[in-house]
Amino acid sequence: MKLFAHHGVAVAAVALAALSLGGCARVRTHQGYVIDADLVNAVQPGVDTRDSVASTLGHPTFTGQFGAGNTEWYYVSRDSRNLAFNRPNPVEQTTLRVRFDQNGTVQSIDRTGIEQVASISPSGKKTPTLGRERSFFQDLFGNIGTVGAAGMGGGGNPNQ
Repeated sequence: MKLFAHHGVAVAAVALAALSLGGCARVRTHQGYVIDADLVNAVQPGVDTRDSVASTLGHPTFTGQFGAGNTEWYYVSRDSRNLAFNRPNPVEQTTLRVRFDQNGTVQSIDRTGIEQVASISPSGKKTPTLGRERSFFQDLFGNIGTVGAAGMGGGGNPNQ
């Protein structure tokens, strides 16, 4: 009987260890476009158009927002890894940029990698702003007496 009680504690300890280690599993994720090298190599500058690129590669992840017209298409693919619930760390990223001329013909195809990933670290939990610091009560009661006062832009008529 004593052996059975000791065995139950050992089983519980092993189960607890397995559950705690399961939370430390490495998670791999993929986001964005799945790049197929054969399809990308099939797109030829000077030959293909927007329609043929869309039928070969599909719709882009996003398009260029600046310049005259829809002249750049971007296909973004990212692989990340992290432990359990930690912030994902990008391991590999490929950005494929397809540039079109004014007639809609492919002008060039460029690839960039993980060197384009920017790490942004906000400073604290507040956004720095210009101006004066006001407390909650100053914001709540700060306009009392100023509404309609002369010279303050209120609703009062200065001729009365």
